[in-house]
Amino acid sequence: MKETYGLIALLGTSADPPTLGHQALLEGLLKIFPKVITWASDNPLKTHSAPLEIRYELLNALVSSIANPQLEIIQDLSSPWSITTLEKAANRWPNNEFIFVVGSDLAWQIPSWAKSKNLLQKVRIGIAPREGWPIKDEHLHSLKALGGQVDILPLKIPASASSEARNNFAASQIPPDILPLVLEKNLYGLSRYKK
Repeated sequence: MKETYGLIALLGTSADPPTLGHQALLEGLLKIFPKVITWASDNPLKTHSAPLEIRYELLNALVSSIANPQLEIIQDLSSPWSITTLEKAANRWPNNEFIFVVGSDLAWQIPSWAKSKNLLQKVRIGIAPREGWPIKDEHLHSLKALGGQVDILPLKIPASASSEARNNFAASQIPPDILPLVLEKNLYGLSRYKK
């Protein structure tokens, strides 16, 4: 991977709900990049269980619990379209370079994103390896064929998944600092969870 200093890492996530994997990813990015920006997003390729406002509140609670001044949540960057998010970031920080971070479970989707070729020619892609989702050569080749510069980030993100927390009422997947908020709002059927 090339020199990362001066780059801003951009990480949009559905955060439906944020999991231990999200926490590990944010904490790992902070060890690599001088600035990490995150936001809750509406991914047009996913069905979301909680409204965007609630998912932002959950992600904000996670960011607050990490309590690192290098990490910010800037919800204004949220857009269903990554190219729009990048344009907003470029307007906000006109003299910075960006790396758009995705988990290895989503890397294969990037060529199907709106204006993906345009996006890939404007921003580096950082792929965070996630347990259970190996990075496939054909996915890297398709990104590079569209003009993408791809970095495999030196991270190992646990396999914890928002879908697991939702579908199997797996409170153990949710960071302890945000679990009370999930329970208070009676989200994801986790009100039946007892500590």
